[in-house]
Parts: sequence; C-alpha cells; structure tokens
Amino acid sequence: MDQYTLNLLFVGASFALYIGIAIWARAGTTGEFYAAGRGVNPIMNGMATAADWMSAASFISMAGLIAFVGYDNSTYLMGWTGGYVLLAMLLAPYLRKFGKFTVPEFIGDRFYSQTARIVAVVCLIVASVTYVIGQMTGVGVAFSRFLEVDNTTGLLIGAAVVFFYAVLGGMKGITYTQVAQYCVLISAYTIPAIFISLQLTGNPIPALGLFGEHSESATPVLAKLNQVVTDLGFNEYTAHDGNTLNMVLFTLSLMIGTAGLPHVIIRFFTVPKVADARWSAGWALVFIALLYLNAPAVGAMARLNITDTMWPNGVQGEAVSLEAIQNSEELDWMRTWEQTGLLGWEDMNGDGRIQYYNEGSAAIAGLAEERGWQGNELTNFNRDILVLANPEIANLPGWVIALVAAGGLAAALSTAAGLLLAISSAISHDLIKSAINPNISEKNELLAARISMAVAICVATWLGLNPPGFAAQTVALAFGLAASSIFPALMMGIFFKRINNTGAVAGMVAGLGVTLVYIFLHKGWFFIPGTNSFTDAEPLLLTIKSTSFGAVGAVINFAVAFAVARATEAPPRHIQDLVESVRIPKGAGAATADH
Repeated sequence: MDQYTLNLLFVGASFALYIGIAIWARAGTTGEFYAAGRGVNPIMNGMATAADWMSAASFISMAGLIAFVGYDNSTYLMGWTGGYVLLAMLLAPYLRKFGKFTVPEFIGDRFYSQTARIVAVVCLIVASVTYVIGQMTGVGVAFSRFLEVDNTTGLLIGAAVVFFYAVLGGMKGITYTQVAQYCVLISAYTIPAIFISLQLTGNPIPALGLFGEHSESATPVLAKLNQVVTDLGFNEYTAHDGNTLNMVLFTLSLMIGTAGLPHVIIRFFTVPKVADARWSAGWALVFIALLYLNAPAVGAMARLNITDTMWPNGVQGEAVSLEAIQNSEELDWMRTWEQTGLLGWEDMNGDGRIQYYNEGSAAIAGLAEERGWQGNELTNFNRDILVLANPEIANLPGWVIALVAAGGLAAALSTAAGLLLAISSAISHDLIKSAINPNISEKNELLAARISMAVAICVATWLGLNPPGFAAQTVALAFGLAASSIFPALMMGIFFKRINNTGAVAGMVAGLGVTLVYIFLHKGWFFIPGTNSFTDAEPLLLTIKSTSFGAVGAVINFAVAFAVARATEAPPRHIQDLVESVRIPKGAGAATADH
C-alpha cells in the first residue's frame, strides 16, 4: 500500500472517530455546551485537558524550534510546563468553586461590574484568536503534506473539519473528542520517538537515550550533536547563546500566560466537585509529561538525522547530491515536502550538491571559500515540518508516518476546538446574554454560541493564511496577551480583596493595550506583513522581543490595578466576603455572587 493511501486511511479513520463522538455526545442544553453538564470524570477531564493544552505548537512546532536552536529554546518547555503547575495550584480549584461557566463571568461577578466582564471578553477574544491562528497554521502544514495539497487548501480542509465537530458538539462533544485525540496524538509522538531512539542509541526510552551514547560513534549523543553543528558553523547545541533578560521574560510570559488561558481554565468547570478539579489538574500533568519528557530528545535526534542526511560522510566529505535528492527513495520526503513550499534548496555554485551550513559564521568562512561554496543552499526548512517529517527522515515504516499525520492533526484540532468554544461562550454567554439581551432563550443563546464559533473559525482561517511566525511563535504571542490581561485579573480577583472594579478594568486595559501595541510594532499592525516598525532581531525596548513582552504587560497590569484601587473606594463588604469564601478549601456551594 502506498504512503498516500496509508495517510488517508489513518487520518480518515481518526476524523470519523471524532465526528462520530461529536454526534453521539452533541450538546442539547447550554449547560452541556458550556460545561458538559459538570459531569466529567477527573481522569477523563485530565486527558481532555492535556489534549486541549498540547496544541500544534507542542506537537508540531516546539521540537522543531528546539532542534534548530538548542538549549535556548528549552524556554518553551520550561514556560509551558511551569505555567500549567501555576494554573493547577493557584487558579483551577478556586475558579471551579466559584461555580460559573466562563472566565469573564467570574471577572464580572468578582469585580461586580458589567464593564469588567465586557473588557474580559475582549481580552479573551484577542488572546484566543491569536492562539487559533497558530493552530490553523499547524493544520495547514499537516494537511498540505499528508494529503499532498498546497498549504492554503490544507488550511481550508482543516477549518471545515473543526467547524463540523466543534460547532455541533460544544463542550460535551469536545471533551470526549479530546480524549480520543489525546490517545492518537500521544501514540503518534511517542512511537516514532522510540523507533528513532533505538536507531541512534539502542535505548527504547527517548529521554534516557538523549543522554546515552550514539550507537555508531560510541560518543554521547549531545556531545556528537555539539560537534556536528559547530563543524557547520552553528552555535553549540547545549550552550546558552541568547540574551538572558529576554530568556527570563519569555519563560515568565509563557508561564503566567498558560495560567491565564481561558480554554484551559474552562475545562475545570466541567467536573462535579472542587476536589475533582484538583485531581483533573494532577492527571493532566501526568498526561502532558508523557509528551514533554520526549520533546527534547525528538528535537535533538531529528537535528542529528537532518545533518547526517545533508552530509552523509560528515562536513569533511561531500554534501548530498542533487541526483540523490531527485532519485533516491530514501530522500523521497524532501521532494514531497518541497511541493508544499515549506522546504526548499538551490544549487548556488552549480556543483550538483546542496551545502547546508551557517553562511554567517566566521568559523566556517575559510572552509567555504576553499571549497567554492556560495552560501547555504538549504534555503528553506520550515521549523513546523520537523516532527511531521521526522519518521520519514529516519526511514521508519509507512504506518508510523501515517500515524504521525493523524497525531499532528489531532493536536491542532483539539486545541482549536477548545479555543473556539472559549470564544463562542464569551460572546454568547458573557456579551449577548449578560449585556445585550438578558432575556434571550436558551435555544437562541445556543444558536448565538454556534454562530459566533463559526465566525471565529472564519477569522482564524483568514489570519492563518499569513501567520506572524511559526506555530509555536504565534502561540507564544497569544500567551503574552493572556499573561498581560487575564492572568493578573484572575490572581487579584482570588487573592486580593482590596482590588475593586475600577482597578481591575484599568489594569486589564493597560496590560492588554501596551502588549498589543508592542506586538503590532514588531509583527505588523493586525499581523499584516510589512506594517511593522521594528523586528525581534532589533526590538524597540532593550532586548525584549515581542514574544517576551507579556511579562512586562502583566507587571503594568498589576501596578495600574493596585494604584487605581488604592486611590478609589474599596469593594463592598459582600464582595470581600465572597473572596474569602472562594478561598476556603472545602465545599463549592457558598461561592456565588450577590446581585
């Protein structure tokens, strides 16, 4: 059976499963649409949370960014994992005890203000739409390769699938779909990693293989990788070469952004009790760890395999020939990925070979001149293709390649569905029902939720055609927006009785506004290419890139909120009592807002 047919079988079977589950578990009430009727088992919810949280950025993009940069991009691992712990410990149980459907609903009731609720809706939509762009980018990459269509067509197909099962199923359908998607994505990530670890180190556990010995050279894997990349003029893989200030701020931005992500937070509203929210968080961390422990090994081993592919006999030998790329069965993956526009090469010096090296490095300039190289001839290697191409690069069986296709799509679609639900519930429940038409019927509210979700899919798809970066980089911008706007409001709402509605609104507006402007200055206004005034290589403020500014925005949010709250009247006594009630560990009945 050829590879294309295998891809269709695996992807088609997984999609049939997701759509079947959506039909079986379709939402019939707003309670089921927003919170799955609050009846989800903690283990199931933990698995669904893991799938919701491990997006295309985690599955498709993160290992690629680590592979091509090394240690400095381990910030993605540290920030996202640390942020999840922050969310599980500081926010999830308290928000579940409050007993509302959505994050803006909590903010509106805690800060006794319709304005605060509407501002929270705006913050949520801005962060979530930016996040969905990253997911749609990943969907386009996966579909373009495995259905052998162009990137735009792949994006449109993925949007249609999300539209069907997310709009139909709501939270109830999405929850059980995400359980299935987790099983698919973790299998698709782990199985190739085990195969490749066995190939390179003889160890079936990738995380241990990374620190083991390379089978052929009998040297430690990381030591061999350091040697290979420095021979090509790149920075040492395990060395810290980036700016420390930016690295710290980026990690912090990812951490607090994770804790402020609405699509993850609403998952904790689906369990029966506060204790179940804690157990859900614990189980989710276990399920997340299964992927995150393997990611560094996947990135490092893939970089080693790519380098060996481009230099079969090492840098002192000859580079891979154009004839081999065009005719070799082992390099069929290069020809296929070239068709997507995400991989490219050019024989600049006309020697019939493709030299891959760092043309900007002084260390290799002498060798390049001596051997007549005219520049790096691997002109395009999109970081988002690495995990998907990894089993092909390692010449693994066709069924493994097809499984990875299904896994990449599962990761992107599961998070996209969760984000779209967060957006639709914010618009229908927090904007339309709360502010515009309080007397709307449940049927019409459900219709409004589905229409707003459909519109959000269309907007995200359009923006996904020209994303402001690789999937993980785009997602990092969304984390920064959540960090600067939603996280401080939630923290102050739970732990600081003195913060009033005026302070909370001023803080959210200031944090979101300054972060959004900083991002647009570097990535283009509304992400339109060519409208930026600065770049992340030459940022506006010190060495702080746009992906790291969320931490600065959060500090501004906190500072403005505290200053304004101190200068204005304290919250009413019943609101302060409400905050005390939310922080009591046992029970879930007392935490309701007075109107």
